[in-house]
Amino acid sequence: MSSKLVIVESPAKAKTIQKFLGKSYKVIASNGHVRDLPKSTMGIDIENDFEPKYITIRGKGEILAQLRKEVKKADKVYLATDPDREGEAISWHLYHALKLEDKDCSRITFNEITKDAVKNSIKNSREIDMNLVDAQQARRVLDRLVGYNISPILWTKIKRGLSAGRVQSVALRIICDREREISEFIPTEYWTIDALLCPEGSKKPLEARFVGTKDGKMELHSQQEVEDILKKTENQPFEILEIKRGERKKKPPLPFTTSTLQQEASKKLNMSTQKTMRLAQELYEGVNIKGKGTVGLITYLRTDSTRISEQADEHCRAYIKDNYGEEFVGNGNVKKSGGSKIQDAHEAIRPTDTSLSPAMLKDQLSRDLFRLYQLIWTRFVASRMSEAVYETMSVRIGAGDYIFSLSANRLKFDGFMTVYQCDGEKSTMNAALKKLNEDTKLSLQEMVPTQHFTQPPGHYTEASLVKALEELGIGRPSTYAPTITTLLARHYVVKENRNLYVTELGEAVNDMMVKGFPSVVNVNFTANMESLLDGVEEGKVKWKTIVENFYPDMNEAVQAAQKELEHIDIADEVTDEICEECGKNMVVKYGPHGKFLACPGFPDCRNTRPYYEKINVACPKCGKDIVLKKTKKGRKYYGCIDNPDCDFMSWSKPSAVRCKECGGYMVEKGKKLVCANEECGYVTERESNE
Repeated sequence: MSSKLVIVESPAKAKTIQKFLGKSYKVIASNGHVRDLPKSTMGIDIENDFEPKYITIRGKGEILAQLRKEVKKADKVYLATDPDREGEAISWHLYHALKLEDKDCSRITFNEITKDAVKNSIKNSREIDMNLVDAQQARRVLDRLVGYNISPILWTKIKRGLSAGRVQSVALRIICDREREISEFIPTEYWTIDALLCPEGSKKPLEARFVGTKDGKMELHSQQEVEDILKKTENQPFEILEIKRGERKKKPPLPFTTSTLQQEASKKLNMSTQKTMRLAQELYEGVNIKGKGTVGLITYLRTDSTRISEQADEHCRAYIKDNYGEEFVGNGNVKKSGGSKIQDAHEAIRPTDTSLSPAMLKDQLSRDLFRLYQLIWTRFVASRMSEAVYETMSVRIGAGDYIFSLSANRLKFDGFMTVYQCDGEKSTMNAALKKLNEDTKLSLQEMVPTQHFTQPPGHYTEASLVKALEELGIGRPSTYAPTITTLLARHYVVKENRNLYVTELGEAVNDMMVKGFPSVVNVNFTANMESLLDGVEEGKVKWKTIVENFYPDMNEAVQAAQKELEHIDIADEVTDEICEECGKNMVVKYGPHGKFLACPGFPDCRNTRPYYEKINVACPKCGKDIVLKKTKKGRKYYGCIDNPDCDFMSWSKPSAVRCKECGGYMVEKGKKLVCANEECGYVTERESNE
């Protein structure tokens, strides 16, 4: 009997696939990449047309020896690594490392690890797609050129152990830009007026909001404007002018892509992008299910596509009809345009078998695996279901020349929301509203004016950062989680209550990258580079052409930065703080979490202390110095040096200038000074020497 060898990346996947194939097949794992660029050197021959120099990864010698032994026994070799650029590259490296040129060798791919999918892939085996390999090589070489040329400059300028990256540095810039928006944001005052109106025969009032005049909408920006309206409507009757009733349909959600899965898992399950991908990998590679053995529960987890195979679509619709009823089956496919070629070759992330409901697997999966599988299963099933239908009602109410309105809705038909709940939507229609008509008399119970202030944009979370990266065309499904993980590991950003905050170290790195390497951290440039990589994949662009065009400008920027750094004094900053152990003036040092005070007598004296940077502003509570501090996770704030005896703190930098309106302290917001008391709201320009 002929011997056939199937090589995959992971042992878990090997175990699952072995079950589907007969005794004539042997499935073994390479444990990921076996060759890569060396860590100790650049590994790219710039003079020789940017040729990469691949070496065997340290520790992979034993695995390669075992693979070579199995290859010798086999009559046929199948390379079955993941169905994306990275997987294609791993197969190509295996092909050369195992010297398969003289072997009967084929490449197979499958979007899901099921018996049918694996057997069909063998029937449709092919050669290695060098366009995919070259797209991955281009990304790897570009990232290496950026990282190995720019990172040493960061070491010289700031501290060792830092890194720059083609996608990582742009992601850091996006976060820094948002933090700057927040810090410079100036709240604007606005008001709302709600009229509490009782319909005749009802004790429960309805809440109608002021919208403007009969001529159009009107915004309220001051208490004086509000008082004018209250005065003019004081003795006016409130009359119903118009009632509109109708229906609104809410479309089912699209099935998950990598990005949307990471976003929803973050919002609904509070999972980091890294954890989401790790758990999804387990579900894809296979989980042991009683009576079925090892089963791959979901399709491939790195995809930009929302496409679903006809077979999976039909199976899911049949499941919905049998379990929920004919009326819950959707009429057509939900589709999303766009997406790059390779990712669209995949399907969306979905369960491999819809009949394996979360309820059936709850006792056989760990808590987190179950929660993620349930999220994927319900989202996919919902995407094949009918629309939810809302009964809607909007009412226009007149009071003199002014218009108030109220609207309400009621869920009339659940549709897809039977299995998948979306954020927001709540039924707000009550019995009193349903009885309203144009002749209903209304009596005013109370007018409720409320002062508001506009809010700054929110801090990025992992979910919103992934969404931003995807919308800007930066990175690809496989890069989102590693990029965020690196930013956190380097202490460029910290995570508090889901929000991402830039640390002082992150700001320093970003400032240097923006100044010295503007093209590398340019959002449009980076997005365009992703498009060029897609062009390589499609066979339209040669990968070395991209590198040849990129390298000269980057190398010129590196040379310029190195010259500038020769004139920068990077000596430790000496302070007036005296070391209590040896009497020397302590110096400012950089650590993983930013600055700290250290004794210059190291290693003889190892005394260290927190570094508090004075801002030359007196504490408004006790008069002592306000200093720049950081939370345990590295987020900056301003507090009294006498803490804990004085509890003053502010996220924005306080100013020595006092408010002319209320006498309170002011804070800096970009080029403005804003009163810290929101109710006062006084704003003025900062002096040039502020």
